[in-house]
Amino acid sequence: MHISRVDLNLFTVFEAIYTEGSVTRASQKLNLTQPAISHALGRLRQIFNDPLFVRQGHAMVSTPLARTMIEPVRRALRGLEVTLNGVSSFDPASTAKTFNLAVRDVLEATILPPLLRRVLERAPLVDVAAIQADRRELVGELAAGTLDGAIDVLLPLPSEVMRTRIYRDSTVVVVRKGHPQIDGAIDIETYLRQDHILASSRRRGPGLEDFELSRFGLERHIRLRCQHYYAACRVVSQSDMLLTMPGRYAQIANRQLGNQILPFPLDVPAFDIFLYWHANVDADPANRWFREQVTQSIRE
Repeated sequence: MHISRVDLNLFTVFEAIYTEGSVTRASQKLNLTQPAISHALGRLRQIFNDPLFVRQGHAMVSTPLARTMIEPVRRALRGLEVTLNGVSSFDPASTAKTFNLAVRDVLEATILPPLLRRVLERAPLVDVAAIQADRRELVGELAAGTLDGAIDVLLPLPSEVMRTRIYRDSTVVVVRKGHPQIDGAIDIETYLRQDHILASSRRRGPGLEDFELSRFGLERHIRLRCQHYYAACRVVSQSDMLLTMPGRYAQIANRQLGNQILPFPLDVPAFDIFLYWHANVDADPANRWFREQVTQSIRE
């Protein structure tokens, strides 16, 4: 079928239903009535001779054909959007825009202060929303444009998700000042004799440092499991327990607590933090500007 015989607006509806998993939410996203969305879906089903979405409970589940179509459709829609906006139309000094950035909570304190300082200096009408995203949904959200970028550790993502390393971090051990057994340095034997805190958003399971210890046949005793590193640092400052965490955030979180920050007592590799974005916005001037602000703010 020739493209001249197809209403391209139908593909906007297709992408919205796929992303939202609901005709109702798709109608709200596109500011259209539910009958209009249902009519567009009916026309798409006729064109492709496939249901595309099948209702299961309250959700619209995509068919294999729909899952095959979604990435080419998203690339085409974002390409059209970039073309319509013009190659050089983004002026950070005068454009009002919100950039949505997926970032893990542990990285926020490291990333956001220098990023916002740089954005405020250059773009008075630009807002930034730092949000948490499910890693399983990351590719779809980047492709759909609900996320402009994401910051995370190295992830196994498909080739259409592009990335650049923005900094390298190391693992450190946080110990209270005046700890009876530790002053300025720690060896692995002393480390393993202590009680430990594990900061994790997961209800169960080991931390990354436990995987590293297991490679050497070692195991530590976790006395406390909590959700956030800052709370863990507070507990460290008032106990003899140890906390293992990323080095950059350790410097920030312990600045007023006076805790010791010591190298991890095993030779473990440093880990990289990446900025991710989708290939369909690689040439978009607004997204390209935002990526530059992220990378430069960290490097500076």
